[in-house]
Amino acid sequence: MTLTDPRTARLVTLIRIALHPPAGTARIALALGLGALCHILFAAGVLAMIVAMFFGLSESFGNVPWPWAVLANAALILQFPLAHSLLLTGLGGRVLARLIPGPHGQTLATTTYAIIASAQLLVLFALWTPSGIVWWRADGAVFWAVTAAYATSWLILLKASFDAGAEVQSGALGWMSLLARIRPVFPDMPTQGLFRLIRQPIYVAFALTLWTVPVWTPDQLALAVSFTVYCLLAPRLKERRFAARYGDRFDRYRADVPYVLPRLTQAKDRPDAQ
Repeated sequence: MTLTDPRTARLVTLIRIALHPPAGTARIALALGLGALCHILFAAGVLAMIVAMFFGLSESFGNVPWPWAVLANAALILQFPLAHSLLLTGLGGRVLARLIPGPHGQTLATTTYAIIASAQLLVLFALWTPSGIVWWRADGAVFWAVTAAYATSWLILLKASFDAGAEVQSGALGWMSLLARIRPVFPDMPTQGLFRLIRQPIYVAFALTLWTVPVWTPDQLALAVSFTVYCLLAPRLKERRFAARYGDRFDRYRADVPYVLPRLTQAKDRPDAQ
C-alpha cells in the first residue's frame, strides 16, 4: 500500500491541509475541540466494548434492580441500532447538520455522528446491569485460542473500517475539513481491500467480535443475537442508498461481490477493485 492508494492518499492529503489551517480562531477552536471530544469518546467507547465483551458483560457499572434490569438492558441494546440507522437517513443527516449551531453544522456532520455513536457504545457497555450468571469461561489453551480469535476479529474490523475510509469511520473528516476550511469530500463507493471479498465486511467483522469472546453469559448471548440480526439487516438500508447514489455501478458491484459470505473462487478482478 502506497501513497498513491486512494485510501491512504485521501487521509494524508486531509492531514497535510489541516496542518496549515487558514486563519480563524473561533473556527479552529471549534474544530480542535470537537475533534478532541470525538476521538476521546471514540477510544472510550471502543475500549469499553472490547473489555466488557471480553468478560461476557459479566462486569459493568449498571446496578438497576432485577427484574427492571431486563428492560434497562433491552433499552441499552436498542438505542444503538435505532439511532445509528436513523441518523444515516436523509432526515437524520439534516438533524446532524443542525446539531452544531452556526454555519459549520453540515461540515461537522460526520464528526457529530461519530460523537453520538461513540457515546452510545460507551453508555451501553458502561451502564449494562450484569445478570451475575456465567455459563462458560474458557481456560488454558482454549482461552488463548478464543482470545486470539477475538483479537483477530477486531483487527478485521479495523481493516474493513480503513478500507471504507478511515477519515469517515473515525469522525475525522468533519473536524479536519473545518480546520482546513474545505468542503468534506467523502470516499468513493468502497470496492478495495476486504470489499473485494464481500460487500459488508464492517458488519461481518462487528458480528465476529460478538461471537469470539472467552466468557459466555446470558448477557453476552442477548447482545450477540440482537446485534447479529442488526448486522444482517441494517446493511440493506445502506445498499439502498448506494443503489440510488451510484446506480449501475453499484448494481454491477452487487452482482459480482457477495453480501456477507465470500465465494470460494473469486471472479475476475474488476478495474475499480484493486
